[in-house]
Amino acid sequence: MKQIIVVLAVLGMVTSAQAKKNCTSEPKSKWMSEADFKKKVEADGYKISKFKQPGTCYEIYGTDKDGKKVEIYFNPVDGAIVKAK
Repeated sequence: MKQIIVVLAVLGMVTSAQAKKNCTSEPKSKWMSEADFKKKVEADGYKISKFKQPGTCYEIYGTDKDGKKVEIYFNPVDGAIVKAK
């Protein structure tokens, strides 16, 4: 039984590690500031209800210019979309 629990725990760690986005390999010194990034995204028509910085990405939850809910991961260096839901 212990072996099954260990295997499941390892699989869980692998799955969560794979779920994290890798948006850039650039150092944080090259990233856009959060304020500049938010201005850019809002100028593109997005309304941000929640902002996160998981790992190497900037992530927003909010709405697009058509009012549709979005969850988007951005490259923090240039603001390019890496993944959108």
